Amino acid sequence: MNNEIWEQAARDLRSTIGENHFKAWIEPLAFSDQTDGVVRFQAPTSFVATWVKRNYGDQILNSVNAAGANAQRVEFSVSRAAPANGAKLNGGQGNGGQAGPSQTAPAQHAAPASVRASEESELNSAPLDGRFCFDNFVVGKPNALAHAAAKRVAEAGPVTFNPLFLYGGVGLGKTHLMHAIAWELRASRPEFRVLYLSAEQFMYRFVRALRDKQVMDFKGLFRSVDVLMVDDVQFIAGKEGTQEEFFHTFNALVDQNRQIVISADRAPGEIKDLEDRIKSRLQSGLVVDLHPTDYELRLGILQQKAEQYAETYGRIIIEGGVLEFLAHRITTNVRVLEGALTRLFAFASLVGREISMDLVNECLADILRTSEQRVTVEEIMRKVAEHYNVRLSDIVGPKRVRTIARPRQVAMFLAKELTSRSLPEIGRRFGGRDHTTIMHGVRKIEELRASDQQLSEDLDLLRRLLQS
Repeated sequence: MNNEIWEQAARDLRSTIGENHFKAWIEPLAFSDQTDGVVRFQAPTSFVATWVKRNYGDQILNSVNAAGANAQRVEFSVSRAAPANGAKLNGGQGNGGQAGPSQTAPAQHAAPASVRASEESELNSAPLDGRFCFDNFVVGKPNALAHAAAKRVAEAGPVTFNPLFLYGGVGLGKTHLMHAIAWELRASRPEFRVLYLSAEQFMYRFVRALRDKQVMDFKGLFRSVDVLMVDDVQFIAGKEGTQEEFFHTFNALVDQNRQIVISADRAPGEIKDLEDRIKSRLQSGLVVDLHPTDYELRLGILQQKAEQYAETYGRIIIEGGVLEFLAHRITTNVRVLEGALTRLFAFASLVGREISMDLVNECLADILRTSEQRVTVEEIMRKVAEHYNVRLSDIVGPKRVRTIARPRQVAMFLAKELTSRSLPEIGRRFGGRDHTTIMHGVRKIEELRASDQQLSEDLDLLRRLLQS
């Protein structure tokens, strides 16, 4: 197979799947080669490669064979550099390779530029981050419900809950899920008008419409979309004119059975200076809390990021225990966690060293100091004592009755997870206990939380109180 055959097949695909789908998914491909009955293409990102293979693989195979390729299957890979003999499609003509992802940053699972350009020029939607797709979202217990709800909305089926309201602290994944929904909708339903923007941008566009006497155009645009996504809605609290317009836009879209997705840093009822009628509307759909990350989720995120970074920086050796240490120590939010790992990979690559604990302490001293200042063993013991309504003296004392022993073990577990103190140091703070006693308490809680729902909820709540 050669470029001429692929161009002929591309013309057939354009007429078969339609112009919009062709521009979004086929045009970004670059024909690479054909050997042993396998036709190979390069895609700009793994997101595009996976999507095309799943949705258009059979059609591409049929079209290239109809054009004379004699192929048994097609394969897609992510381009790292311009293919030597590949031609990127450009209306059936083209003689340049498809450039790959930047080699100075982790490979991004972005949707094609044609999708971004067409949507953003029409609706002036805020730009989407190519890294924030469902494929890149690590699911754990703290965010499982939010992820499932976001996936349901992204399927673009019948509107079952309106709005979907996602809330949680900084760096817990709200914006990631918002962008992932938008990418998925733009990919699977290119005819949908999907508008994503922050509440601040909503306000600025409304104020500009008032100034330019184009309020009717503003209303027409916002009330004609199929999906409206507004990030950080707490920003409009206290802004009466913006709240008024947001309320009417909300009602108009709900009445038309159009999907609305909202995010905020707290639950609707807790947003100060937000009108009661808006709070009521926001609470009428599905309200989902993204809980602070737990150790397993943080470790999963680090492991996924380490694999991605290996593609960018090369195979850098990571000493055993480093990722586990970071997952235990950096508990503030995912952005800080990912930033720490990025710094380690960049530094190790520049100086030609493996990522060891010595490098961690050398490179991340400022982050580690900050995280250490946030939570102390003494603070953990106080919070646990308050939560379980026991005396602090009992937490560190010798009593072994279950009503005291279990809270003590919870405090030990949290001290191990949220501080960098060694087991002997933690033991000294728990009334001079041996490090093996601390280890037993930590393991006991680790075993119980998988089957004890109440214990798991207690741990989540205590983490949030300690990290707030």
